[in-house]
Amino acid sequence: MDIDTKALELISLEGKVAMITGGASGIGLGTARRLAEVGATIALIDINKSEGKKEVKKIRKMGGDAEFFWCDVTSYSDCEEVAENVYQEFGSINILFNNAGVIKRKNIVELSEEEWDLVLDVNLKAIYLLSHHVIPYMIENGGGSIINAGSGWGLKGGPNAAAYCAAKGGTVNLTRAMAIDHGKHGIRVNCVCPGDTDTPLLYDEAAQLGEEEEKFLREAADRPIGRVGIPEDIANAVLYFASDMSSWVTGSILVVDGGGLA
Repeated sequence: MDIDTKALELISLEGKVAMITGGASGIGLGTARRLAEVGATIALIDINKSEGKKEVKKIRKMGGDAEFFWCDVTSYSDCEEVAENVYQEFGSINILFNNAGVIKRKNIVELSEEEWDLVLDVNLKAIYLLSHHVIPYMIENGGGSIINAGSGWGLKGGPNAAAYCAAKGGTVNLTRAMAIDHGKHGIRVNCVCPGDTDTPLLYDEAAQLGEEEEKFLREAADRPIGRVGIPEDIANAVLYFASDMSSWVTGSILVVDGGGLA
């Protein structure tokens, strides 16, 4: 076997089933497309049914295999049902990308209790809920890979984002705890921490802060690699964790931010 063939085998996800939350747009969608390109069957999870089904059709058109599954990731019963449905549909769950997210750009005084709960539930509780229901299937399969979406603001503070910083800080340490608990089951758990990425969430931040989009994006690009990220930048990091390229990596926190935290 030559080296090139071996490298392709390490990156291939042929025969693997990947659940991706928040998969109808942004980083989730970019990751769904990337993983499909290397052979994964995609279970696209979102609350946006129309966009999700449309994107599944596009993935299929490019030669990938994908199905859409509706799920409110803050609901215990929805997460239980979607995990069961994906397993029944495909016979295995090998990869879980806990990516669904929401942000409220407010400080702790300005935040309402409802906004606090929403941000913590979507960004952090959802990781618990999906993992709680998916891990038993992974154990049955002999292992798997879970990738949690963190943030640079999970490693340092940020202005007017108290709930988001709390949720992403929790995500970082939850990742480490999960890695310790489930390594014995052959399950690796890692975290990708993106910087500002060109997604609907970034434009929503600008609107929440009342800032002009062009100025907001220009300031977001002020980092050593002078641009904001694109979903594919993050998708490539998720692919690394999902594939056998990272077979001895767990509990790891990978910052993908163009040097913003450097």
